[in-house]
Amino acid sequence: MRLANSLGVWLSGGVPVRIGPGLRTSLDGLDGLIVGGGVDIESRLYGIDTTDEWPNDPDRDALEIAALDWAARHDRPVLGICRGAQLLNVHRGGTLFQDLAHSHPDYRNPRSVFPCKTAHPRIGTRLSFLIGENRLRINALHHQAVDRLGQGMAVAALDAGDVVQAVELTGHRFWLGVQWHPELMLWSPRQLRLFRALVAAAAGDEPQRQSPTPASISA
Repeated sequence: MRLANSLGVWLSGGVPVRIGPGLRTSLDGLDGLIVGGGVDIESRLYGIDTTDEWPNDPDRDALEIAALDWAARHDRPVLGICRGAQLLNVHRGGTLFQDLAHSHPDYRNPRSVFPCKTAHPRIGTRLSFLIGENRLRINALHHQAVDRLGQGMAVAALDAGDVVQAVELTGHRFWLGVQWHPELMLWSPRQLRLFRALVAAAAGDEPQRQSPTPASISA
């Protein structure tokens, strides 16, 4: 996932910089942030004080929450992917469905790196401005989803089962989270637009620009 995120940044004219526990942890000199996919967010961070049934990584949670604090203080653009979209919501005080199989027993949740479900962007959202209002075929590797929205967060896309597939922070120039993995579908121009918009925002350009000034992005 990290390599694919880096490729998306590079194809968009940016300079990917990796951070993480055991890697670089300093955010100095970065112009934007990608919070990528991975293991579950520790449930106590969104108010569920029970034993987590799925693997989690408290060190990564702490680093990425600190990174989001930094991005908020310094007005840096953020793209959240899968777990990253969920963390954007948790960072703003929102909650998650811990497991869709339990919370939505009648919901069909296919999991594949290939397009296997459809997202419906909401009209008027930043997401619809970036990728268009037409439905979008997406992949899925998750078993959790956004439940209660965090402060200032808005739903940007739903699937056919009304499960949240994208969120964004209102009143901010670029905080966008998608539940799918666009980095695994870079052959799609609409998916690549997400990375191009992030790099453009990091460089201070308008999101629709196709050839943004190079920027350093944590991926």
